[in-house]
Amino acid sequence: MIAFVEGEVAALTAETAVIMVGGVGLLVNCAPNVLAELSVGVKARLATSLIVREDSLTLYGFLEDDERVVFQLVQSASGVGPRVAQAMLATHSPNILRTIFATQDAKALTLVPGIGPKGAQKILIELKGKLGAPVGLAAGAVPNQTGGGAGLSPWRGQLLEALTGLGWTARDAENALSEVEPLAAEAQAAGQAPQLPVLLRAALRSLKR
Repeated sequence: MIAFVEGEVAALTAETAVIMVGGVGLLVNCAPNVLAELSVGVKARLATSLIVREDSLTLYGFLEDDERVVFQLVQSASGVGPRVAQAMLATHSPNILRTIFATQDAKALTLVPGIGPKGAQKILIELKGKLGAPVGLAAGAVPNQTGGGAGLSPWRGQLLEALTGLGWTARDAENALSEVEPLAAEAQAAGQAPQLPVLLRAALRSLKR
């Protein structure tokens, strides 16, 4: 397995990057959010996963090792190939995906191009528990599905959908989620469900700073 490639970026296309390694140009398939971080002529390091087929060897590149780990894990679900796995990571960060699977949030998963409601339900069932607990939730803990009390709640997926629907990128939306986390925690500590309109206004203020 090729764990990573490091070298100067020789070329970029809409879906790939060519990384020079030891005088050889390696063609690496990358999601748009990865390509956005690369520049021709600038050295880059990408975590990689090699997909072997009878008629091809395809290298997929990621900004972080954790993205590669999740990319490989989600493909254990039937119907999830490299392209869908890549789309999942282009839409949601690894930790957001862990939250989605921990909370069984089908609506958030359907934000991924190529995944419909029925497919989302099937993937959620097959991958439940396989990606591990999201940051902030201890392994083995049961996420809160009602929005009250401790733990992670569905407001995350709802807020993510609202922000991406307004045109913000998934990564910008995830940064906004971190900004409004204290507000949601305060509501939960008071035994109340976080109010989406309040969180949305706070998220939009953080994005416009």
